[in-house]
Amino acid sequence: MARRSFSLLKTLTKPTTSFSLTPTPTSRSVTYMPRPGDGAPRAVTLIPGDGIGPLVTDAVEQVMNAMHAPVYFEKYEVHGDMNRFPAEVIESIKKNKVCLKGGLKTPVGGGVSSLNVSLRKELDLYASLVNCFNLPGLPTRHENVDIVVIRENTEGEYSGLEHEVVPGVVESLKVITKFCSERIAKYAFEYAYLNNRKQVTAVHKANIMKLADGLFLESCREVATKYPSIKYSEIIVDNCCMQLVSKPEQFDVMVTPNLYGNLVANTAAGIAGGTGVMPGGNVGAHYAVFEQGASAGNVGKEKMVEQKKANPVALLLSSAMMLRHLQFPSFADRLETAVKRVISEGKCRTKDLGGDSTTQEVVDAVIANLD
Repeated sequence: MARRSFSLLKTLTKPTTSFSLTPTPTSRSVTYMPRPGDGAPRAVTLIPGDGIGPLVTDAVEQVMNAMHAPVYFEKYEVHGDMNRFPAEVIESIKKNKVCLKGGLKTPVGGGVSSLNVSLRKELDLYASLVNCFNLPGLPTRHENVDIVVIRENTEGEYSGLEHEVVPGVVESLKVITKFCSERIAKYAFEYAYLNNRKQVTAVHKANIMKLADGLFLESCREVATKYPSIKYSEIIVDNCCMQLVSKPEQFDVMVTPNLYGNLVANTAAGIAGGTGVMPGGNVGAHYAVFEQGASAGNVGKEKMVEQKKANPVALLLSSAMMLRHLQFPSFADRLETAVKRVISEGKCRTKDLGGDSTTQEVVDAVIANLD
């Protein structure tokens, strides 16, 4: 299956009989704003993060410098054990509109909120997009995997509305709204439309959560009627995971509420080649934050940090998505091509991909393969 370029949605417009990406005066963008394509260097907020974060963000910096990419970074130290994001970091992201970040470690239990989640809420980064695909030359559990998982990022089980009713009894609220369900459905269908995708599958648990997931499905169905050229289907989340493992090639674009999307994206990533190579981004009406697409569970692996053998591929490909978002497609293509060459040659791979290379060795190989 031919690979598609990593392209995020620029503007959201209703398809017409003539192909046009120019919004009408009455249309309202529900994704982030389009970027000027004048080639001027762009400032990007950089958050190295915890664990392997500094290693892989440094890898991106080295490759960007080697390419002479028209971006420069404003770097801020943020760690997962902080109570909140420093105000100057939020101000920087709002000013630059774009951020690249490593993983932030979230303490388990204890009532400590996730900074990753709080950032998405603060900036209303309502859409999480993860590309899960086979890279040529990389061992995989299934061939022909080319799935885009798009999940709602601001509500659902991740609303963070929890409290202890009485000692030993905790109530956690799941919030689903029609507004958020409709805009994530529109994002998914418009992404499919603009990227020549053929099918959108809504993942749900409406057989049990009849009101909450029922509202999500209702919104997806309404939006689907406006895109007759795109096949629409629905699948219950537990069956979805089984189908992903047994026959992933049946899926194209998947749209999900928050928690399900996290599970589905990581499952698809594991099938396609591992979380270490899957890029992703979180986008909203005005801002975009790019980071490793699937779970950054290796943030806390101290041995990997000590040996400096973290896999930088996922964040390198995420930074290519960022370059395309900034309307620097030629730089994005160069970076993607170099990464694919290194993976295909098989001489330089980190441990999770069956090799023993260090992060720096992978970076050097990518730079050597730049056109």
